[in-house]
Amino acid sequence: MEERRNSRPPSDRPSTPRSSSGRPSSSRPSSSSRSDMKPTGPNSSRRREDLPARGGSSQRPGAPRQIRDGSDPRGARPAPMERDQSRLRPRIFEPDIPEEITGEELDKSLRAELLSLSAENAKVVARHLECLALYADSDPLLAHKHGIAAAHHAGRLAVVRESAGYAAYRAGYYEIALKELRAANRISGDVSMWPVMADCERGLGNPLKALALAGSPEVKRLAKAEEVEMRIVAAGARRDLGELDAAVVTLTCKELSNESDEWAIRLRYAYADALSAAGRSAEAFEWFEKCAALDVDETTDARDRIS
Repeated sequence: MEERRNSRPPSDRPSTPRSSSGRPSSSRPSSSSRSDMKPTGPNSSRRREDLPARGGSSQRPGAPRQIRDGSDPRGARPAPMERDQSRLRPRIFEPDIPEEITGEELDKSLRAELLSLSAENAKVVARHLECLALYADSDPLLAHKHGIAAAHHAGRLAVVRESAGYAAYRAGYYEIALKELRAANRISGDVSMWPVMADCERGLGNPLKALALAGSPEVKRLAKAEEVEMRIVAAGARRDLGELDAAVVTLTCKELSNESDEWAIRLRYAYADALSAAGRSAEAFEWFEKCAALDVDETTDARDRIS
Protein backbone atom coordinates (compact mmCIF):
# COMPACT_ATOMS: atom_id res chain seq x y z
CA MET A 1 0.00 0.00 0.00
CA GLU A 2 1.39 3.37 -0.92
CA GLU A 3 2.65 5.50 1.95
CA ARG A 4 1.11 8.92 2.33
CA ARG A 5 3.23 11.93 3.16
CA ASN A 6 2.00 14.91 5.16
CA SER A 7 0.63 17.83 3.19
CA ARG A 8 -1.13 19.76 5.97
CA PRO A 9 0.37 22.79 7.70
CA PRO A 10 1.95 22.16 11.14
CA SER A 11 -0.78 24.17 12.85
CA ASP A 12 -3.32 21.57 11.77
CA ARG A 13 -1.47 18.68 13.43
CA PRO A 14 -1.29 17.53 17.02
CA SER A 15 1.70 18.86 18.84
CA THR A 16 4.27 16.29 19.93
CA PRO A 17 6.72 18.02 22.27
CA ARG A 18 9.84 15.93 22.74
CA SER A 19 12.01 15.24 25.70
CA SER A 20 15.71 14.50 25.41
CA SER A 21 14.75 10.98 24.42
CA GLY A 22 13.10 12.25 21.27
CA ARG A 23 9.67 11.10 22.36
CA PRO A 24 6.77 13.35 23.20
CA SER A 25 7.18 14.53 26.75
CA SER A 26 4.75 13.28 29.32
CA SER A 27 2.96 15.25 31.98
CA ARG A 28 2.27 12.12 33.95
CA PRO A 29 3.81 11.46 37.33
CA SER A 30 7.34 10.15 37.28
CA SER A 31 6.53 6.95 39.10
CA SER A 32 7.41 3.95 36.96
CA SER A 33 4.53 4.45 34.77
CA ARG A 34 0.09 9.75 23.87
CA SER A 35 -0.53 13.08 22.92
CA ASP A 36 -1.08 13.11 19.88
CA MET A 37 1.02 10.07 23.05
CA LYS A 38 -0.55 9.35 28.66
CA PRO A 39 0.39 6.72 26.45
CA THR A 40 1.17 10.10 26.56
CA GLY A 41 -1.28 8.38 26.06
CA PRO A 42 -3.12 5.82 25.83
CA ASN A 43 -3.48 6.86 29.11
CA SER A 44 -3.55 6.15 32.58
CA SER A 45 -1.45 7.40 35.36
CA ARG A 46 1.50 5.44 34.02
CA ARG A 47 4.36 6.96 32.02
CA ARG A 48 5.52 5.75 28.63
CA GLU A 49 8.92 5.38 30.20
CA ASP A 50 7.74 2.42 32.22
CA LEU A 51 5.64 0.49 29.77
CA PRO A 52 6.22 -3.27 30.09
CA ALA A 53 7.29 -5.44 27.22
CA ARG A 54 4.63 -7.70 25.75
CA GLY A 55 4.62 -11.21 27.12
CA GLY A 56 4.05 -14.49 25.35
CA SER A 57 6.27 -16.96 23.61
CA SER A 58 8.92 -15.43 21.37
CA GLN A 59 9.95 -18.66 19.73
CA ARG A 60 9.35 -18.90 16.01
CA PRO A 61 8.70 -21.95 13.84
CA GLY A 62 11.94 -23.63 12.93
CA ALA A 63 13.86 -22.41 15.98
CA PRO A 64 15.48 -25.12 18.16
CA ARG A 65 12.91 -26.50 20.61
CA GLN A 66 13.84 -25.80 24.23
CA ILE A 67 13.23 -28.55 26.75
CA ARG A 68 12.15 -27.81 30.29
CA ASP A 69 15.66 -27.34 31.73
CA GLY A 70 16.45 -24.76 29.06
CA SER A 71 18.94 -26.87 27.14
CA ASP A 72 18.91 -27.51 23.40
CA PRO A 73 17.79 -31.08 22.62
CA ARG A 74 20.74 -31.30 20.24
CA GLY A 75 23.15 -30.54 23.06
CA ALA A 76 24.15 -27.01 22.09
CA ARG A 77 23.86 -24.24 24.64
CA PRO A 78 20.97 -22.00 23.58
CA ALA A 79 21.68 -18.38 22.68
CA PRO A 80 19.50 -15.73 24.35
CA MET A 81 16.03 -15.82 22.82
CA GLU A 82 16.24 -12.23 21.66
CA ARG A 83 19.52 -12.91 19.84
CA ASP A 84 17.97 -15.94 18.12
CA GLN A 85 15.18 -13.72 16.89
CA SER A 86 17.52 -11.09 15.49
CA ARG A 87 19.25 -13.78 13.40
CA LEU A 88 15.90 -14.91 12.00
CA ARG A 89 14.66 -11.44 11.09
CA PRO A 90 15.08 -10.27 7.49
CA ARG A 91 17.74 -7.63 7.06
CA ILE A 92 16.66 -4.02 6.73
CA PHE A 93 18.43 -0.83 5.72
CA GLU A 94 19.96 0.74 8.81
CA PRO A 95 21.08 4.36 8.60
CA ASP A 96 24.62 5.14 9.70
CA ILE A 97 25.09 6.16 13.31
CA PRO A 98 27.74 8.83 14.03
CA GLU A 99 30.61 7.33 16.01
CA GLU A 100 30.21 9.92 18.75
CA ILE A 101 26.68 8.66 19.49
CA THR A 102 27.08 5.97 22.16
CA GLY A 103 23.53 5.60 23.45
CA GLU A 104 24.56 6.86 26.86
CA GLU A 105 23.15 10.26 25.90
CA LEU A 106 19.65 8.80 26.06
CA ASP A 107 17.44 9.66 29.01
CA LYS A 108 18.07 7.26 31.92
CA SER A 109 14.42 6.31 32.25
CA LEU A 110 14.33 5.32 28.59
CA ARG A 111 17.58 3.37 28.80
CA ALA A 112 16.12 1.48 31.77
CA GLU A 113 13.33 0.24 29.52
CA LEU A 114 15.89 -1.37 27.26
CA LEU A 115 17.25 -3.62 30.01
CA SER A 116 15.13 -6.53 28.82
CA LEU A 117 17.28 -6.60 25.67
CA SER A 118 20.73 -8.11 25.43
CA ALA A 119 23.47 -5.60 26.21
CA GLU A 120 24.59 -5.57 22.59
CA ASN A 121 21.10 -5.03 21.21
CA ALA A 122 20.20 -2.46 23.86
CA LYS A 123 23.19 -0.37 22.80
CA VAL A 124 22.16 -0.51 19.14
CA VAL A 125 18.59 0.48 19.97
CA ALA A 126 19.73 3.27 22.30
CA ARG A 127 21.98 4.71 19.59
CA HIS A 128 19.17 4.65 17.02
CA LEU A 129 16.77 6.33 19.46
CA GLU A 130 19.31 9.03 20.23
CA CYS A 131 19.72 9.65 16.50
CA LEU A 132 15.94 9.80 16.21
CA ALA A 133 15.96 12.63 18.77
CA LEU A 134 18.97 14.31 17.18
CA TYR A 135 17.44 14.52 13.70
CA ALA A 136 13.77 14.91 14.65
CA ASP A 137 13.63 18.58 13.67
CA SER A 138 16.50 19.00 11.23
CA ASP A 139 15.91 15.84 9.17
CA PRO A 140 12.58 14.13 9.98
CA LEU A 141 13.05 11.57 7.21
CA LEU A 142 16.40 10.42 8.63
CA ALA A 143 14.89 10.36 12.13
CA HIS A 144 12.11 8.16 10.73
CA LYS A 145 14.67 5.72 9.31
CA HIS A 146 16.33 5.46 12.71
CA GLY A 147 12.89 4.80 14.21
CA ILE A 148 12.34 1.92 11.79
CA ALA A 149 15.73 0.46 12.73
CA ALA A 150 15.04 0.78 16.46
CA ALA A 151 11.65 -0.93 16.10
CA HIS A 152 13.28 -3.69 14.04
CA HIS A 153 15.65 -4.48 16.92
CA ALA A 154 13.16 -4.02 19.78
CA GLY A 155 9.67 -4.53 18.38
CA ARG A 156 8.35 -5.90 21.68
CA LEU A 157 8.96 -2.68 23.59
CA ALA A 158 6.05 -0.23 23.56
CA VAL A 159 8.27 2.78 24.10
CA VAL A 160 10.34 1.93 21.03
CA ARG A 161 7.30 1.35 18.82
CA GLU A 162 5.80 4.61 20.07
CA SER A 163 9.01 6.52 19.36
CA ALA A 164 9.12 5.03 15.86
CA GLY A 165 5.48 5.97 15.37
CA TYR A 166 6.00 9.60 16.27
CA ALA A 167 9.07 9.79 14.04
CA ALA A 168 7.06 8.41 11.11
CA TYR A 169 4.28 10.88 11.87
CA ARG A 170 6.62 13.87 11.88
CA ALA A 171 8.07 12.68 8.54
CA GLY A 172 4.56 12.42 7.09
CA TYR A 173 4.44 8.62 6.75
CA TYR A 174 1.00 8.23 8.24
CA GLU A 175 0.42 4.59 7.39
CA ILE A 176 3.63 3.50 9.12
CA ALA A 177 2.98 5.85 12.04
CA LEU A 178 -0.47 4.39 12.56
CA LYS A 179 0.90 0.86 12.48
CA GLU A 180 3.60 1.63 15.06
CA LEU A 181 1.31 3.58 17.39
CA ARG A 182 -1.34 0.86 17.27
CA ALA A 183 1.34 -1.67 18.19
CA ALA A 184 2.49 0.49 21.10
CA ASN A 185 -1.09 0.78 22.29
CA ARG A 186 -1.64 -2.99 22.10
CA ILE A 187 1.49 -3.63 24.12
CA SER A 188 0.99 -0.98 26.79
CA GLY A 189 -2.69 -0.05 26.80
CA ASP A 190 -1.59 3.58 26.75
CA VAL A 191 -4.03 5.92 24.97
CA SER A 192 -2.12 9.19 24.94
CA MET A 193 -1.20 8.77 21.28
CA TRP A 194 -4.91 8.71 20.33
CA PRO A 195 -4.93 12.26 18.85
CA VAL A 196 -1.93 11.50 16.64
CA MET A 197 -3.52 8.22 15.53
CA ALA A 198 -6.66 10.15 14.59
CA ASP A 199 -4.62 12.68 12.65
CA CYS A 200 -2.88 9.84 10.82
CA GLU A 201 -6.32 8.69 9.66
CA ARG A 202 -6.93 12.20 8.36
CA GLY A 203 -3.61 12.11 6.55
CA LEU A 204 -4.67 8.85 4.92
CA GLY A 205 -7.91 10.42 3.75
CA ASN A 206 -10.13 8.80 6.38
CA PRO A 207 -11.81 11.68 8.28
CA LEU A 208 -14.67 9.43 9.42
CA LYS A 209 -12.18 7.05 11.05
CA ALA A 210 -10.55 10.04 12.72
CA LEU A 211 -13.93 11.09 14.12
CA ALA A 212 -14.56 7.53 15.30
CA LEU A 213 -11.33 7.68 17.32
CA ALA A 214 -12.32 11.12 18.64
CA GLY A 215 -15.61 9.67 19.86
CA SER A 216 -14.18 6.52 21.41
CA PRO A 217 -14.31 5.78 25.17
CA GLU A 218 -10.50 6.03 25.35
CA VAL A 219 -10.74 9.80 24.91
CA LYS A 220 -12.10 10.09 28.44
CA ARG A 221 -8.74 8.85 29.69
CA LEU A 222 -6.74 11.57 27.97
CA ALA A 223 -4.95 14.29 29.90
CA LYS A 224 -6.23 17.82 29.26
CA ALA A 225 -3.51 18.68 26.72
CA GLU A 226 -4.25 15.53 24.72
CA GLU A 227 -7.98 16.10 25.01
CA VAL A 228 -7.51 19.55 23.45
CA GLU A 229 -5.35 18.08 20.68
CA MET A 230 -8.07 15.53 19.94
CA ARG A 231 -10.60 18.32 19.73
CA ILE A 232 -8.39 20.12 17.20
CA VAL A 233 -8.00 16.96 15.13
CA ALA A 234 -11.74 16.29 15.22
CA ALA A 235 -12.41 19.83 14.01
CA GLY A 236 -9.94 19.25 11.18
CA ALA A 237 -11.79 16.07 10.23
CA ARG A 238 -15.04 18.02 10.09
CA ARG A 239 -13.39 20.49 7.72
CA ASP A 240 -12.11 17.60 5.61
CA LEU A 241 -15.76 16.59 5.21
CA GLY A 242 -16.79 20.14 4.30
CA GLU A 243 -18.64 20.59 7.61
CA LEU A 244 -17.23 24.03 8.38
CA ASP A 245 -19.83 25.09 10.95
CA ALA A 246 -19.48 21.77 12.75
CA ALA A 247 -15.73 22.38 12.98
CA VAL A 248 -16.39 25.67 14.76
CA VAL A 249 -18.82 23.98 17.15
CA THR A 250 -16.26 21.25 17.90
CA LEU A 251 -13.74 23.88 19.02
CA THR A 252 -16.21 25.96 21.01
CA CYS A 253 -15.35 25.06 24.59
CA LYS A 254 -14.55 26.56 27.97
CA GLU A 255 -10.84 25.88 27.41
CA LEU A 256 -10.73 28.85 25.01
CA SER A 257 -10.54 31.10 28.06
CA ASN A 258 -7.34 29.42 29.25
CA GLU A 259 -4.29 31.70 29.04
CA SER A 260 -1.65 29.75 30.96
CA ASP A 261 -1.22 26.30 29.41
CA GLU A 262 0.90 25.70 26.33
CA TRP A 263 -2.01 24.22 24.41
CA ALA A 264 -4.02 27.44 24.76
CA ILE A 265 -2.20 29.02 21.80
CA ARG A 266 -2.92 26.09 19.50
CA LEU A 267 -6.56 25.92 20.53
CA ARG A 268 -7.15 29.62 19.94
CA TYR A 269 -5.39 29.49 16.59
CA ALA A 270 -7.42 26.46 15.47
CA TYR A 271 -10.64 28.18 16.57
CA ALA A 272 -9.78 31.41 14.73
CA ASP A 273 -8.82 29.44 11.62
CA ALA A 274 -12.08 27.49 11.72
CA LEU A 275 -14.07 30.73 12.05
CA SER A 276 -12.21 32.15 9.07
CA ALA A 277 -12.91 29.05 6.97
CA ALA A 278 -16.59 29.30 7.90
CA GLY A 279 -16.70 32.90 6.62
CA ARG A 280 -17.03 34.49 10.07
CA SER A 281 -14.24 37.00 9.45
CA ALA A 282 -14.93 39.44 12.27
CA GLU A 283 -14.91 36.70 14.90
CA ALA A 284 -11.85 35.14 13.31
CA PHE A 285 -10.00 38.47 13.53
CA GLU A 286 -10.89 38.73 17.21
CA TRP A 287 -9.56 35.24 18.00
CA PHE A 288 -6.41 35.63 15.93
CA GLU A 289 -5.73 38.69 18.10
CA LYS A 290 -6.36 36.66 21.26
CA CYS A 291 -4.02 33.97 19.97
CA ALA A 292 -1.30 36.48 19.11
CA ALA A 293 -1.57 37.99 22.60
CA LEU A 294 -0.45 34.65 24.07
CA ASP A 295 1.94 33.68 21.29
CA VAL A 296 4.86 35.91 22.27
CA ASP A 297 7.34 33.51 20.62
CA GLU A 298 5.31 33.58 17.39
CA THR A 299 4.98 29.82 17.10
CA THR A 300 1.97 30.45 14.86
CA ASP A 301 1.35 32.94 12.07
CA ALA A 302 -1.51 34.58 13.98
CA ARG A 303 0.02 38.06 13.63
CA ASP A 304 0.33 37.62 9.88
CA ARG A 305 -3.26 36.41 9.69
CA ILE A 306 -4.39 39.56 11.49
CA SER A 307 -2.61 41.81 9.00
